[in-house]
Amino acid sequence: MILDKLGKERLFFDGGMGTLLQEKGLLPGELPEKWNIEHAEDIIEIHQRYFEAGSQIVLTNTFGANAIKFQEGAFPLEKILSAAVCNAKTAAGRCEREDCYVALDIGPTGKLLKPMGDLKFEDAYEVFKEVVQIGAAQGVDLIHIETMSDTYELKAAVLAAKENSDLPVFATLIFDERGKLLTGADVPSVVAMLEGLRVDALGINCGLGPIQMMPVIEQILEYASIPVIVKPNAGLPVQKDGQTCYDITPDEFAEEMKQIAGKGAAVIGGCCGTTPEHIRKMAAICQEISLPHREEKHRTIVSSYGRSVELGTGSKIIGERINPTGKKKFKQALKDHDLEYILKEGIIQQEKGAHILDVNVGLPDIDEPAMMKEVVERLQSVTNLPLQIDTVDIEAMESAMRIYNGKPMINSVNGKQESMDAVFPLVKKYGGTVVALTIDEEGIPSTAQGRLAIAKKIIAEAATYGIDRKDIVVDVLTMTISSEPAGALTTLEALRLVREQCQVNTVLGVSNISFGLPSRPIINANFYTMAMQQGLSAGIINPNSEEMMQSYYSYHALMNLDENCGQYIEKYAGGTAEKKPLPTVKELSLQDTIEKGLKEEALRITRQLVQNMQPLDIINQYLIPALDVVGKGFEKGTVFLPQLLMSAESAKASFAVLKDAFAASGAEEEAKEKIVLATVKGDIHDIGKNIVKVLLENYSFDVIDLGKDVDPDLIVDTVIAEGVRLVGLSALMTTTVVNMKDTIAKLKAKAPDCKIMVGGAVLNQEYADMIGADFYGKDAMQSVYYAQNLFQEKNDF
Repeated sequence: MILDKLGKERLFFDGGMGTLLQEKGLLPGELPEKWNIEHAEDIIEIHQRYFEAGSQIVLTNTFGANAIKFQEGAFPLEKILSAAVCNAKTAAGRCEREDCYVALDIGPTGKLLKPMGDLKFEDAYEVFKEVVQIGAAQGVDLIHIETMSDTYELKAAVLAAKENSDLPVFATLIFDERGKLLTGADVPSVVAMLEGLRVDALGINCGLGPIQMMPVIEQILEYASIPVIVKPNAGLPVQKDGQTCYDITPDEFAEEMKQIAGKGAAVIGGCCGTTPEHIRKMAAICQEISLPHREEKHRTIVSSYGRSVELGTGSKIIGERINPTGKKKFKQALKDHDLEYILKEGIIQQEKGAHILDVNVGLPDIDEPAMMKEVVERLQSVTNLPLQIDTVDIEAMESAMRIYNGKPMINSVNGKQESMDAVFPLVKKYGGTVVALTIDEEGIPSTAQGRLAIAKKIIAEAATYGIDRKDIVVDVLTMTISSEPAGALTTLEALRLVREQCQVNTVLGVSNISFGLPSRPIINANFYTMAMQQGLSAGIINPNSEEMMQSYYSYHALMNLDENCGQYIEKYAGGTAEKKPLPTVKELSLQDTIEKGLKEEALRITRQLVQNMQPLDIINQYLIPALDVVGKGFEKGTVFLPQLLMSAESAKASFAVLKDAFAASGAEEEAKEKIVLATVKGDIHDIGKNIVKVLLENYSFDVIDLGKDVDPDLIVDTVIAEGVRLVGLSALMTTTVVNMKDTIAKLKAKAPDCKIMVGGAVLNQEYADMIGADFYGKDAMQSVYYAQNLFQEKNDF
């Protein structure tokens, strides 16, 4: 079993497959998975060369093998997967070593999941489930999910692997040099989610060479408690004799991997451009480097798709406004299924300073599991804050945990055996940081020692499920002082005891303290300060309460938890009030709704505005400024892909209303510049191209989308027929970049006035220059800015 060796000795993966297949005659754009059947002996030979070079783990040639790409016909999915596993096992059988393992290789689907794309989470799960079931039945030793750029798709794949096999599961992702995924996740959020899902090893592959990867690797090693995998490319891609090559030699690669091994990577190998010689040199030089023991990282982290929040330093704010308790308008919104109201509550709390949003939708007349699932999905489309799933309905809890994109906070479990038996299996399966209430079958203890005892019981029971105390946050319960005069004293003492004796983080619903009293904010704010002084890790509060926020910012400044009082100064430099009042739920403008991705609200406001404003004025005063704010945020790394696309969808909805208004008034829209977009021949990935399309359309360009796997002649003919002055080409696969070069050459020859911009994971500026592109777009917004500048210059001329 590979798990007997994992983490105890260093393990070696194989290297790239595409480069070696190209040497054997793989045509540009040809699907390498077909070679499992058509050229089985070639695949076996490559696997065997890697085993002989020192690889212990060889990946099946199935990176792109799934039902989306392979339907019934000459190459049905089951036949491809079975042949691939057979080829790898045959190579292992020819190897004289016993430590030869076959890993089922699972890559991304090539599609974005909803709400960013059109693939449902459960549909993605079914795609991965089929691959896992076939591969497991064929006898692979482990499952390796790799080159993932979206935590949501990764979660679907991990669940499919865990629920449909008992095999070890490894997972690696493709980070950029900033340590971010395409959809915005940072290293702590990725590690927290994967460890919560109980993968056996995690790490990074592809996208970067070992030198460029180093800062990301160091961060992964800082946060991960489980073995870390590192599989870099052989440097950066270059063009040589019409082929895509990489710029790091086997000797150079081995030296860099020696440094990585020395830092503690437990499983190492190569990705694009690496060969058996790269692996041979790496294995030889790293074999004797000792593998340090991985220390448990006692970090309490909750995360979303794009943000991680760590509890333990200072105190964090959990916004309490998405909860019907005591809120008539919110209750009515739930009854009316007014999700826009709920989403606005979340957005306003984020802008007011919340770090986590509590989500409670429980009402007697509501289907809580369905509502909880829908609200969580919708909230995660407009805010990147982590969520606290707040429910006593176990079905609602699981429905939300399953589709949650990240590692959620779960509110709650308590000391009743029935509660622990129901909640802990869900936390073990899906991951999460669970709030533990100090109440049991006997009720809420009247003493601090009684509450401490329940906390200890819950922590001990969680351990039997493999849930570490770092994933337990204890709520010692806030009792209202109007009915229990000593309630605050007992709660504060219990808070101190739990922190000191259980060594866990803590949380309180702060405003419970003042029920039945006048001027409640005064009591709430003072109790909040006292609780933070006793070590409160997170307070469930109303971030719209100025008194509570004053307590929060002043406490952190006074306790030296706010470096140079920076947050306090930023908040209150203009006086006791905020410098710029934030909008309330009722006051969001059209620009606000587009920036925040509130599609239905954008529609409603646009319909109101066209009654008194010209469509063009609405575009110039609201839509374009909103898109510019979001676009600049995306470039700076403060806005991430999901927010960018939701904003674009809101703008699209608003544009639709304005288009009708133009038609009704008899006015003509400005003529739009045409842009052709295409994923090059042989490449069936269109994520990047589709993102660029959405953004260009929102900036009023007329996009002619030719789709994916597009023949160069079709692109050229379309450009000439439509008089197009700009083409955007996308490629995600190393083996298809040569087709991009051919397309560019044909365009330059037959349409010399047409400019060409290119993008894709396998490209960089140097490579784009080599193949003759006019512009390389590192991200989608750069393509928009290039188009704007290009056409402005030409029109001015």
